[in-house]
Amino acid sequence: MSIRPPGPLQLTERFLTFAEQQLEQLNRNHGYQHLALYISQTGDKDHPPLVLIRQVSAADRSLPPADADPELRRPAQERRWYPLRDGDLILGALRADLGPAEAWHPQRDQQLRDGAAALSHGLATDLECLQLRSALDQQQTQLRTMVHQLRNPLSALRTYAQLLLRRLESSSEHRPLVEGMLAEQNQLNRYVNALDSIGQPALSGRQPEPAPLLLPPDTSAVDTSLKQQLMPLIERAMAMATLQGRPWHGPEIWPAWASESAEIAATAEIVANLLENAFRYSPPGTAIGLTPLPDGLCVWDGGPAIDVHEREAIFQEGVRGLRGRERPGTGLGLALARQLAERDGGRLELCVEPSRLAAELPDQGNAFQLRWPEPTARA
Repeated sequence: MSIRPPGPLQLTERFLTFAEQQLEQLNRNHGYQHLALYISQTGDKDHPPLVLIRQVSAADRSLPPADADPELRRPAQERRWYPLRDGDLILGALRADLGPAEAWHPQRDQQLRDGAAALSHGLATDLECLQLRSALDQQQTQLRTMVHQLRNPLSALRTYAQLLLRRLESSSEHRPLVEGMLAEQNQLNRYVNALDSIGQPALSGRQPEPAPLLLPPDTSAVDTSLKQQLMPLIERAMAMATLQGRPWHGPEIWPAWASESAEIAATAEIVANLLENAFRYSPPGTAIGLTPLPDGLCVWDGGPAIDVHEREAIFQEGVRGLRGRERPGTGLGLALARQLAERDGGRLELCVEPSRLAAELPDQGNAFQLRWPEPTARA
C-alpha cells in the first residue's frame, strides 16, 4: 500500500506513546539540548509543512512550532536532522540539538540513525493502519447503503409473488414456480441479513463469534426433512435446465434418509453451490443431475472430466479450473461447499467416473459426492 503523509494530522495514541518512549531512550545520559520529532503534512506539493508532535528538551525549554522557530532558518553545527523515510517518501524528521560541551561522534550519530529508522517504521505502520481503517469504514458504509437499497426491490418482489399466488388455483401447475420464487426470496433475505451483520461492532464483554462460512443457520428449516429442503433447489434446477436446453435428471426414488432431518446442517447450501457450479461450467447441452446415494448424494454432469491436475486444487479458495477461467466467478463455491461439509463431519469429493457411484449415471463426467458423517451412514 502507498503511504501518504497525514493531512490533516491524524496519528494513533499508540504511535505517539511509542514516539515518546523512543525520544526518552535516545536522550538518556546523552546530554541533548533538544530531541524533537516532526511529521510531514500534506500541503504544498514541493514543501510539505513539518508539525512538531513530540519533544524532549533540557531545562524545560520547549521548542516553538516549526514555522515559528527562527533558529531553523540558520545552520548550526550542534544541530542535525535525520529523515523519517518510507521508500522515497519523507514522512517526517528527527531533530537532535547537542547540549553545551557536547560533541558529535560516530556512536552518537549511529544511535540517532537507528532511532530514526525505528520511528520511520512505526510511523509508516501507523499511517498504513489508519488508511486501511478509513478504507474499511468507507466499504462498510457502502455495504450498508447497498443492503438498504436491496431490501426495497426484494420486498416488492415478495409482494408481487404473494399476489400472484393468491390468484392461482390450488391445482394450478404454476403454483410450484411461484412458491419457488417465494422460497428464493427468503433465501435472498438471509443473504441480505448476513451482509448487514458484517462489520457490526460486538457487544462489550462478549467474545466475537467465529464468522459463518456461508450463511447463519436457517432456523425455519429445523423441523423440515432434507427432501423438503432440497425440493426448491431441484425445481430451480429443472427450470434452469429447460431454459438452457439441456437434460436434467432429478431423484425418482428417495432413500429413507430423505424424510429425516439433514445429517449435515448446511446440506441445502452445499447442494446449491454444486448445482450452480454444474450449470455454470459444464458445456452446453450436457446432462446434469442430482442423485441420492445410500450414504449421501451427488451432483453430476456428463461433460469432459476435470483435468487430473485440477481435481483437488478446485476445492481451494480462489482457484478456478481451466474451463472456468474465462467465465465470471470467484472460485469460492467448491471451497465453501467442502468447508461446510467437513464442519459437520461429512466429506465432499470429486469422482470422474460417476457410474461407480450409481449404475444409472454416465461412465464419464464429474460427480461431486457429498457423504454423510461416519458412522451414521444411512441405508
